[in-house]
Amino acid sequence: MDRARRPRSVLAVLTAALLAVPGITALSSAARAADADVAANGGFESGLTGWTCTAGTTVGSPVHSGASALQATPAGSDNAQCSQTVSVQPDAQYTLSGYVRGSYVYLGASGTGTTDVSAWTQSAPDWQKLSTTFRTGAATTKVTIYTHGWYGTGAYQADDISLTGPGGSGTGQPPAAPAGLKTTSVTSSSVGLSWSAVTGATSYAVYRDGVRTQTVTGTSATVSGLAASTAYGFQVTAVNDAGESAKPAVVTATTSAGSGGGGGGSSDLPAHALVGYLHAGFANGAGYTRLADVPDSWDVIDLAFGEPTSVTSGDIRFNRCPVTECPNVESDAEFKAAVKAKQAAGKKVLISIGGQNGQVQLTTTAARDTFVSSVSNIIDTYGLDGLDIDFEGHSLSLNTNDTDFKNPTTPVIVNLISALKTLKAKYGAKFVLSMAPETFFVQNGYQYYGTGKWGGQDPRCGAYLPVIHALRDDLTLLHVQDYNSGPIMGLDNQYHSMGGADFHIAMTDMLLTGFPVAGDPNNVFPPLRPDQIAIGMPASTNAGNGYVSPAEVTKALDCLTKKTNCGSYATHGTWPALRGLMTWSVNWDRYANWEFQKNFDHYFG
Repeated sequence: MDRARRPRSVLAVLTAALLAVPGITALSSAARAADADVAANGGFESGLTGWTCTAGTTVGSPVHSGASALQATPAGSDNAQCSQTVSVQPDAQYTLSGYVRGSYVYLGASGTGTTDVSAWTQSAPDWQKLSTTFRTGAATTKVTIYTHGWYGTGAYQADDISLTGPGGSGTGQPPAAPAGLKTTSVTSSSVGLSWSAVTGATSYAVYRDGVRTQTVTGTSATVSGLAASTAYGFQVTAVNDAGESAKPAVVTATTSAGSGGGGGGSSDLPAHALVGYLHAGFANGAGYTRLADVPDSWDVIDLAFGEPTSVTSGDIRFNRCPVTECPNVESDAEFKAAVKAKQAAGKKVLISIGGQNGQVQLTTTAARDTFVSSVSNIIDTYGLDGLDIDFEGHSLSLNTNDTDFKNPTTPVIVNLISALKTLKAKYGAKFVLSMAPETFFVQNGYQYYGTGKWGGQDPRCGAYLPVIHALRDDLTLLHVQDYNSGPIMGLDNQYHSMGGADFHIAMTDMLLTGFPVAGDPNNVFPPLRPDQIAIGMPASTNAGNGYVSPAEVTKALDCLTKKTNCGSYATHGTWPALRGLMTWSVNWDRYANWEFQKNFDHYFG
């Protein structure tokens, strides 16, 4: 007999029997009505509110319904994923569905507590519905839903994404946007904000010029690391388990005029400076240059290098070039006199620690203390102005579980931060502290961060970020080495390679704009002040891989400081207070007839 035609009396008998069994209750129409769409902004009518996207925007056409849809283009190693985490009930059935267009488009759910699911289409020239179901685990209260394309394919669209099932622990709806946003304080480097509390909000997200910079639980925040005499736009959204509110109107504030300098003694530097490394301990192919013979164009001279007696000892020694390698080397007395003469002319002379061959790993507190005492001895012996950290190789790498750059746990990083803070406290406000990391250790943290993200990337990715952040108020100069670098993804989610102005523009814009570490919008590396930034580059083709002609460097400077002469990369601001340029090295510039010094001493006037 066809079960669909079963007599009504038989069905009634079976229902009555089931209800007689303890623990079995009828699924009422009221219970069915409790099922709802628990996804927030699934039609993208409020832009990308509630979604976290590695790439993408909303468009008015094509759309499946309403006025907007998601459009995203995978590029490089990015599949252009958009996701949101929603509240769900444990041990409950859910249906995920949505409409997509494009090639190799996916819709899925992760963190279900049972089996993660996805649906996809190889080719959808017009809107195609994708749908899948899952059951949550016994303790599951949150699930992440997502859509993405495939690496290197064209743009895809998504619209009307829904997750239907029992509502989560919250209201199932994002909170309203905060009202009453206003500024409470304005300095040359920070803006204080306050706003009214929102019912149902568990936290608030603060945006600067459209970039999420921090998340707070109260109704006030201070946005720091800003440039003096610069206008900024601020917004604050309310957040709960169901998602994020729409963004309210922008509130603008202009920082006050600064004193021309920042922390760490930078007020003694000229508004624009040239930084150069001097081969003080070796000659190599560039030959030896006496400190007294360094032209006055160089405002900061980093003595290369102080090196460790062993990788983990923390014991740093500065051995000047032997006469057998450098026949024209000056005596110690002449060298110390040259240091004093440079300082009398307003220049800064630092000891640079590390370099390509000088790996330093402060694995213990004993090594940290030895580092402090031995570096202090070098500074005191030669009467130097400060310290440059040029840790390369594997000097800094992150432990697997070290995923929060604001609270590092890796010993070599914790001990380095402690050592530098101790030296800063010992020598006071005029102590000059600079760092010269490679792009791999800094900007590559935008996409990867150690081994705690992205399935085992190199633990050096972004490993300098905890150090830079912890010392940002003490840091005089950061001059990232924009050379000897592979392609690095910029804030436009495109890979940029050495050889032209765009690479310098993209890498510098990231430092001055800030960026989410490993793509996490709740873990944002705040921007640095422009007076702390000098762009690092080789002085000549002999000096390193990544040499860029003076004409291209001029384009980069024009774009960053004047918003003119820009290329394909769109910057997020204009920074006339950018400190200047760093080069490896003074010796190689002399070898190339001072091309670098002549061009950029003239550029900065």
